[in-house]
Amino acid sequence: MALTSAALLAGCSSGPSPQPQEPPSSTAPPANPSTGFTRVVSGAGDSVGAQPGSPSALYKYRFRQIDPASDRFTFQDRDLSFYFKPTPDALHFQVENRQNRPVWIDWERSTFVDPFGKTGKIAHASTTWRDRFGVQAPTQIVGLQVYGDYLLPLDYLVDPAGSGQQLHRTLFPEDTSAPQYDDRTFGADLVFRVENSPRSYSFRFKVSAVVPR
Repeated sequence: MALTSAALLAGCSSGPSPQPQEPPSSTAPPANPSTGFTRVVSGAGDSVGAQPGSPSALYKYRFRQIDPASDRFTFQDRDLSFYFKPTPDALHFQVENRQNRPVWIDWERSTFVDPFGKTGKIAHASTTWRDRFGVQAPTQIVGLQVYGDYLLPLDYLVDPAGSGQQLHRTLFPEDTSAPQYDDRTFGADLVFRVENSPRSYSFRFKVSAVVPR
């Protein structure tokens, strides 16, 4: 899944963004902010617009990166350069390996903090329902290359009932329950293996506004 350094996050090209497929109603619980149940989608197509969200959303979200603080959703050190794009469906990100030797994302050690403050294992684009109790293989990023993906809590995955889809609850609802998520904090602790040593990168984001469309 490595891309060239000029690559963008999946879905950010000039072509139309694929719309998430709604699962059968029997597998999609209604939004319930008290339990964290939002709508269920297939995958997590990134939005090409400045404001992330689905076309039918009643509310739109504005996010900010609070740790490490950045008004451009970026962070870098001598080894890695990060760019993030929070959306209601998932936390999209892009990481560039700045050195000419491979690094690995250690998914088993990485965690996600959801908008309710719950910390748990992390899921990304290739994670399936079966991976909930298995071991996720690390992802290699070769030297001087860029990797793009998205993140969400592993326990947000929903049983696809035998299909090959990655069904999951969204991070945030876009219906009338959306204003209850204003000021919520969420994020990820990503563990990389750099020169055979584990290194943790912690990122936190906040909902800065929830406004009607």
